[in-house]
Amino acid sequence: RFVRRSMILGAWLLTAMVLFYVEENWRGRRAWNRVRENLVARGKPLDLRQITPKPVPDEQNFAATPFVESWFTKRGQGVWGDLYSEAASQLSSASTGGSGKGGRTPVDLAGWKLAMAAHDVVDPGPDSGDRKKRRKVGTQALDLISRSNAAPAVLEGLKSSAAILEELRKASERPKARFQVNYDTESPWAIVLPHLAQVKSCVQRVELRACALLALGQPEPALADVKQAFYFADTVKEEPFLISYLVRLSALQVALQPVWEGLADRRWTDRQLLDLQAQLLEYDLLADTIPPIDTERAAAIRTVELLGQRGNFDELGEPFSTSGSRKFSVGNLLARMTPSGWLDLEKVNYCRLLDLLGEATIEAGAHRISPERVRSNQEAFEGTLGDSGRQVSRILHHRVIAALLLPALGKVTLKTATAQTALDQAAVACGLERYRLSEGKFPETLDALLPRFIQRLPGDVITGQPLRYKRLADDRFLLYSVGWNMTDDGGKEGERAFDEKHGDWIWDYPVL
Repeated sequence: RFVRRSMILGAWLLTAMVLFYVEENWRGRRAWNRVRENLVARGKPLDLRQITPKPVPDEQNFAATPFVESWFTKRGQGVWGDLYSEAASQLSSASTGGSGKGGRTPVDLAGWKLAMAAHDVVDPGPDSGDRKKRRKVGTQALDLISRSNAAPAVLEGLKSSAAILEELRKASERPKARFQVNYDTESPWAIVLPHLAQVKSCVQRVELRACALLALGQPEPALADVKQAFYFADTVKEEPFLISYLVRLSALQVALQPVWEGLADRRWTDRQLLDLQAQLLEYDLLADTIPPIDTERAAAIRTVELLGQRGNFDELGEPFSTSGSRKFSVGNLLARMTPSGWLDLEKVNYCRLLDLLGEATIEAGAHRISPERVRSNQEAFEGTLGDSGRQVSRILHHRVIAALLLPALGKVTLKTATAQTALDQAAVACGLERYRLSEGKFPETLDALLPRFIQRLPGDVITGQPLRYKRLADDRFLLYSVGWNMTDDGGKEGERAFDEKHGDWIWDYPVL
């Protein structure tokens, strides 16, 4: 009797388990099919192979040059061997110029001169014994005379980079750029991108040279370097990775520095300003966010598929792992017992939450990003995930992958807004300077620039309304966006440029 009852109970349990798996697999598959059909209808790629850039013939490929190819070998990776590398490691962060606390500042050419001349100077630390440590170099000599006096020494120091930069300049005459990235990996997290840091290094070198040339009153070669800097930044434009997109945003901000310095010191001619303006107005970073977001989606889908194939929960804690370890653990045992429908539901929730954080916060067609929507969607996302300690809840609600991978998207919209604002302000500032060169003063309103001095006036990315503009009494002007707090603070900056919480995002020129 006991055996018979045990067998009946076992049969009922087995039947219940089979029905549970069948129902959960059906439920997950049905939900994923609906989401997948919607994504396909929207033209969204679900397979990383659909996103992989097509091969480019060497004669058309910027990346098919010896120095760039060396970035992808362990022996040659990152080897510039120039004075810039030595000096940059010794220079104080405040000496590189750009947007920071207290607004935009020129590059500290006098500091660069000291760093290049004394890159091997060391100071013994008070408790270091025989150990040596480098002394950070920098000055406060940011006026034009000090910068022009230091510029020849900086240009002389940059000659150690000249041969490589000339090789890259010749390669940039080719119409396309496709780096030797190995896209044919099983896991998307195994794709190595050693060239990203190097691309920014290229931008930084020509940016410094352009600033030195401008300080010496040589805008024509400086313009060539500025355009080269934009080219280097855009070499990763066609790459589908979010990290490539973010590096490009950072590189574009660096490339804007000599544009700003040339305007501040009134070095550019009308023809040069027109050339810069035309290039600046072409940038649409809001639309450029779409391919990287699509890649994030496809990479997450592939991650879930690998999880199902490998049956390894350990990889959820280390999503960049490519080992495919099959060691025994309770977690891995549970992974192998997980219904396939649950993995489908992981993909469903990831895609829905990605839409919430990604495209839903960016109005590319309207050239606008709404901070209010970003904040409300972020709060909804965090509320959906719940407390980070509720791992069991995330497993049962199928949001483990979303919790692991999506928080990295939190600042993408903010960085996109700041970079696009800087580019738009630079284009308008070029128009204002062209007006001043023609009329002897800045206009009363931005509308006076149309259509002679600028083709179109880009709106404020935050509000969709025109950028704020004030003509100041001392033959200067103030151009600004209301910033991330969506409040017009009258052109008063926050604690730092592009402050996330306080103040406006301004474009002006300090009195040095």
